[in-house]
Amino acid sequence: MIQRSLFAYALLATALAAAALVGCGTPSGLGSGEPAPPVAVQPHPEGLWPAWARAGTPPGDAGAAEAAQEQAPPTPLAGLPAVPGRGGLAAMEPDAIVCADSRMKAQCGRARIDLPGRAGVRPPVYRDLTGDGAPELIVAADVESGRTVVSVYTAERGKVVQVLFTGGRRLAVEAVGSDLVVRAAASDGAEQAVRYTWDGTRMSTISDEKRYRPCPRSPASPHSSPGSRPTRESPAEKNSVEKGPAEEGP
Repeated sequence: MIQRSLFAYALLATALAAAALVGCGTPSGLGSGEPAPPVAVQPHPEGLWPAWARAGTPPGDAGAAEAAQEQAPPTPLAGLPAVPGRGGLAAMEPDAIVCADSRMKAQCGRARIDLPGRAGVRPPVYRDLTGDGAPELIVAADVESGRTVVSVYTAERGKVVQVLFTGGRRLAVEAVGSDLVVRAAASDGAEQAVRYTWDGTRMSTISDEKRYRPCPRSPASPHSSPGSRPTRESPAEKNSVEKGPAEEGP
């Protein structure tokens, strides 16, 4: 009788242990042997023109980044050959695209520049902003007034289409994944950042933020120590200050 009880108890313990192994998961919610899901890596800002990355943008420099205001859908540029099926926009001449764009025509024929400090067209940048695997063309030009204009072009059905045009003074342009962030110093000392993303038709504004730097604290009095409190004057001292010293009689 005792042996049967011990045998039944052993069977019960084995069944409970097996149930625990099958039905319970790890604290993360994963079952035994189940692979962990991949961790999503957040993209970091990447300067498109590192030499111009916030260089020469002193606080208070007038002219912040301008959020693009678009109404009508973009139309293909006229007077350009068809975008090659092999190579895409990278196989075309950037200067020809700039000259065919009415908004960028003033920059047509300008010299190519590699460093900030003079007027001209920065080196072209190619980056996939629409997610179709074909890189867009990003052009920036600096003019004599200190203003910078930025234009983005994509290829649609073999045609070149401008999908973003913006400008401002002393701009720094960054890519965050497939988004573009245009930074500038506003006239009130804040840093303005306008972020653009592809909406299926153009690069549209999704955020326009200003960040203000914390105000520096006023220096402490040389006679006061940190954490000390101002002393109060006694009524007699206050009266002597307000009325001045007592006059002597004749």
